[in-house]
Amino acid sequence: MLALIVVAILLGFPTAFTLMGLGMIFGWIAFQLQTPDLPALKNPIFDLVVQRTYGAMTNDVLIAVPLFVFMGYIVERAAIVDRLFYSVQLAMGRLPGSLAVATIVTCAVFATATGIIGAVVTLMGLLALRPMLRAGYDVKLAAGSITAGGCLGILIPPSILLILYGATAGVSVVRLYAGAFIPGLMLAGLYVLYVMARALINPRLAPQLPKEERDVPLKDIVLNLLKSFVPLTALILAVLGSIVFGLATPTEAAALGAAGGLILAALYRALTWERLKESVFLTARTSAMVCWLFVGSALFSASFALLGGQELIEKWVLSLNLTPLQFMILSQIIIFLLGWPLEWTEIIVIFMPIFIPLLEHFQIDPLFFGLLVALNLQTAFLSPPVAMAAFYLKGVAPPHVTLNQIFAGMLPFMGIQVLAMVLLYVFPGIGLWLPSLLYD
Repeated sequence: MLALIVVAILLGFPTAFTLMGLGMIFGWIAFQLQTPDLPALKNPIFDLVVQRTYGAMTNDVLIAVPLFVFMGYIVERAAIVDRLFYSVQLAMGRLPGSLAVATIVTCAVFATATGIIGAVVTLMGLLALRPMLRAGYDVKLAAGSITAGGCLGILIPPSILLILYGATAGVSVVRLYAGAFIPGLMLAGLYVLYVMARALINPRLAPQLPKEERDVPLKDIVLNLLKSFVPLTALILAVLGSIVFGLATPTEAAALGAAGGLILAALYRALTWERLKESVFLTARTSAMVCWLFVGSALFSASFALLGGQELIEKWVLSLNLTPLQFMILSQIIIFLLGWPLEWTEIIVIFMPIFIPLLEHFQIDPLFFGLLVALNLQTAFLSPPVAMAAFYLKGVAPPHVTLNQIFAGMLPFMGIQVLAMVLLYVFPGIGLWLPSLLYD
């Protein structure tokens, strides 16, 4: 089953319906093996399909997905990020590598408004890559800053990945959001420090902006930040604050974010019928993909367990007599390798149900494991040869920027992500302190 699902996805079959199809076929076989006299059309697998679909439809956690996705699309379509990048660029003008720093900061802010990686990388590629190249920035450093910053949405709340992980692992999304907040800021901070260090060591990689672009009056900087950075940041803080401090459920906060995105777009006079229609369409398409994936994975996991697959894997892992550290390393290596051919959604819904039952044996907190997985999947987005972030950027980059240059630029940021994973494992309080402070 596991081999077939990977092969089918690599051949280009739709993941959700491949999961459902294989789940039905192997589930039908499992029930027939258990009850040979069972009429073929009376097989319980058909009831299970309906039950799993209804279960996804009535899952309160998943309601937050379309609302957060809509918030991201409406903010993106209303050109709010263009203004944000310009104002952050003015504010960071005197720092070494200011354009790359402004790109990462803008990505971090935009990541909290949308967890859609392709949208962030593509948009920042259009906004930031050409200005950096015109300013004489090294192609690899510019490409790495955009692709690494664009992937922050996997980890920084309100991450869609954390919602799916919470629904799959039975972990509170509120606690996951609180836990991911500091690691997300830490990773963005490490990116910024790396870029500034490279610019200080070798100024030719990231030349300073011309004097007239750096010496902007403080009044203009403050005014631009008030017009662009402050409104979007206030919306994000209202959404995340209402979740973290228990004022609203993730679904209610997502509704607040969606409404706030509409209000912001209207205030900026960017809310047109075409943009609204396009945002709704993209939201419907993305949400349908996520929810059908959830249905397909539930059916696939049930069939896998019926055939004894889960028990087989558990016995094999336990027979290795691994320590908790060895199990963590093994599981993270497997997830990293799976990130080459598979999207993060597929890894969460297909493979997390295999790992999660083993966590109790190794006394690993599912919340902590989820934070490590989120950091790990960011690494997978930047790892050649199937680094999706590179292809998103290549699609909007000038013709002279090659894939090899983009790949080379992403590698140092991959090393930073691995360092962040090590720091999180060695100092688990980075991820667990805030949830413990607020909820224990």
